[in-house]
Amino acid sequence: MDSKVKESDRIIIGIDPGTNIMGYGILGVKVKKPFLIALGVIDLHKFGDHYIRLGRIYDRVSMLVEQYCPDEMAIEAPFFGKNVQSMLKLGRAQGVAMAAALSKQVPITEYEPRKIKQAITGSGAASKEQVKEMLRRILDIPAESLETKLDATDALGAALCHFYESSKPIARKGASSWKDFIAQNPDRIKS
Repeated sequence: MDSKVKESDRIIIGIDPGTNIMGYGILGVKVKKPFLIALGVIDLHKFGDHYIRLGRIYDRVSMLVEQYCPDEMAIEAPFFGKNVQSMLKLGRAQGVAMAAALSKQVPITEYEPRKIKQAITGSGAASKEQVKEMLRRILDIPAESLETKLDATDALGAALCHFYESSKPIARKGASSWKDFIAQNPDRIKS
């Protein structure tokens, strides 16, 4: 097992679903500080049949889950386009990736692309290149280490967005107010 995985208090896998290219990013957290463990893409171009691609997605995501033992999955929600057939295929790819995580009892949170961009860059209308550059800066990743495929950095963005969202005090315990948070965390309140 990778030493970065062993050192992590928490591991989040991010997925950018796709039927031609699926991106993944593995984010480690140590003492509330996120860092890159791995990122890459699953290239599905060589498989002509859509169902074979879905099987490959399931196999590869299952292997990533077994290799990195993530505590959670963050997955980008498909955005609604005009081509219904493309949306169906993308939804299937997302569902298969989710099924692979669920088969290993990994909880999943879905994020809209605009939410991810907002969390990383401060703008929901940011370009993929802007997301990549901000991830490089936030996580202190050398430029030459980043994948050329933006699907990988999109997936890493989903993982970092989840880290930010789940690190909010109220989100962490499911509290709906400060009163609930205090009731659920009496050890964190000083008299």
